[in-house]
Amino acid sequence: MSRQLHFNLFLHDTGHHEASWRLPGSDPHSNLSLEAHQHLARVAEDAKFDSVFLADSPVLWSDPGRRPAGKLEPTLLLAALAVSTRHIGLIATASTSYNEPFNLARRFASLDHLSRGRAGWNIVTTAGDAAARNFGLDDQPLHRTRYERADEFLEVSTKLWDSWADDAIVADKPAGVHAVSERVHPIEHRGEHFRVDGALNVPRSPQAYPLLVQAGSSEDGREFAAKWAEAIFTAQPTLAESQEFYADIKRRAVAAGRDPDHVVVLPGIVPVIGSTEAEARELDAELDRLIAPQYAVATLAHTLRVDAERLKLDEPLPADLPSEDEIEGAKSRRTLIVDWARRDNLTVRQLIGKLGGGRGHRTFAGTPVQVADTIQHYFENGAADGFNIMPAVLPSGIEAFAAEVVPILQSRGLFRTEYTGTTLREHYGLPRPANRFAPEGALA
Repeated sequence: MSRQLHFNLFLHDTGHHEASWRLPGSDPHSNLSLEAHQHLARVAEDAKFDSVFLADSPVLWSDPGRRPAGKLEPTLLLAALAVSTRHIGLIATASTSYNEPFNLARRFASLDHLSRGRAGWNIVTTAGDAAARNFGLDDQPLHRTRYERADEFLEVSTKLWDSWADDAIVADKPAGVHAVSERVHPIEHRGEHFRVDGALNVPRSPQAYPLLVQAGSSEDGREFAAKWAEAIFTAQPTLAESQEFYADIKRRAVAAGRDPDHVVVLPGIVPVIGSTEAEARELDAELDRLIAPQYAVATLAHTLRVDAERLKLDEPLPADLPSEDEIEGAKSRRTLIVDWARRDNLTVRQLIGKLGGGRGHRTFAGTPVQVADTIQHYFENGAADGFNIMPAVLPSGIEAFAAEVVPILQSRGLFRTEYTGTTLREHYGLPRPANRFAPEGALA
């Protein structure tokens, strides 16, 4: 089979445009609705998407006056979606800074069992002092310290997932032996950040490990991704930036001794779809008109680490912004925004309009054919292995994408028409990890 696209649906209440909740047809309570999430997951599954994804943070994300701010705990929600779907992968965000490896390894192993091998973990290190203060800290740990902890966190988690051999459970009723004890291994980890004895109290799951996903694009983030990530969500607003990121990640993966085809790069795209280009652009403009500037400026100021009073709506960004090296959180997103504003000579008003739809991801308004053409061009020109689909408005945006864009890509032989595997790893064409504790020639 020729190389084919991978699609992940990024679930985000009424849509990724911050003003989507203000449209007449939007349900402003969908962020707390199981039924709304079930519908979105089924639409994506009917379209043969690889996965759906829930972002998360251990902090109230933004001023609740701005848009729906409540977030259901993602692994609980995905467990409910596991019984509402049969094929689609289920990816949840969880922080390595404000969890412990044993609890999180158990949670994702449980989700993988319940979903019969469809779990994925979006690994984040969590920036911001507000999150730190929710866990008894005065300030967030340093950027590099967060990534060092994350690296050891993954080392411990993968050891825990390996702590049961696949053939440990024999369920031998006549002999009275449920599992062979010698095939369950304490990990006895001793490191800088963690001391964990193990073994895990959940047997090895269908995928062995959940699909490991990462989204940071800083220098530390790229190095971490090259070592651990199997799928990468990235924000790149132009083709050239997407090509640079794609080539860099593949090169780093090779340097880390990995197969670059086992690192799937998925840039975010925010499609605004209309039956005509004019219709798509009008919907895009209507959404931008509904942005509340007072909230958008406050959010931008927080990202840039400046006082909101310094950001004048009809002026460019101040010349003397803190550099990436001077901030400790969301480094790559800060640089993306500043570079974009400087390159295109944007005023603050213009910048918040562009960020309102996708927070730095590529936003594209057009017809289904134009959206399909854009996706194909990125895919065939060294910029993407697929896309993190982030509809500006939900559910209508994914319904239009599934009904009108996906069939075009299927007719071009670029996207599956049926699922050929049962696990999330199989959807992404990735191998099941071997067990480090298994003797040569034994079952993993």
